[in-house]
Amino acid sequence: MPYRRTPKVQERLDAQRGAVLAAALEQLAERGYAGCSVSAVAERAGVAVGSVYRHFPTKAALVVELFRQVVSREVEAVRAVSERPGTPAERVVAVFDTFASRALKAPRMAYALLAEPVDAPIEAERLVFRRAFRDVVAQHVADGVRSGEFPAQDAEVTAAALVGAAAEVLIGPLTTGSADEVSGLRTFVLRSLGGSDAGHS
Repeated sequence: MPYRRTPKVQERLDAQRGAVLAAALEQLAERGYAGCSVSAVAERAGVAVGSVYRHFPTKAALVVELFRQVVSREVEAVRAVSERPGTPAERVVAVFDTFASRALKAPRMAYALLAEPVDAPIEAERLVFRRAFRDVVAQHVADGVRSGEFPAQDAEVTAAALVGAAAEVLIGPLTTGSADEVSGLRTFVLRSLGGSDAGHS
């Protein structure tokens, strides 16, 4: 007869899993992927290393779960700001302003999300993040093309290029603490769309 966990046992395991994830998120934000070892997470969570492995068989599996949580939160943030009233250009600019400002508030975490060397499963999650971000931008690029605000273009290609460029622009500030490179991002985005950058430089 297969073993069945009692509700209390399951509740305790769920709470422990939550504590491990919370500790791992703090560790990732402070130390990045390289510093997010299973032993460091276990120590921060106040559990044995074996308890971490009970929930996540590998470090990569743990960080994949973290990436999914963080990506969902970040995509929702840029989606929400993109739905505020405004022209397509204003909405696209708002997406990248929000993306950059949130990244600079949590630079170690953002660097892990965007560029830090990681294992293959995390790299796959990174691509999911970029595609989700691309889709938010592409919606408003397409709106701008339909309204005549932007010249004809492939909205998904433009959005993917902008997301890639924004990630590249942010790598320097995220590693040095200087935001100088970010200042021209808004103008670059508008010029890439084919819109006027007047008043946005």
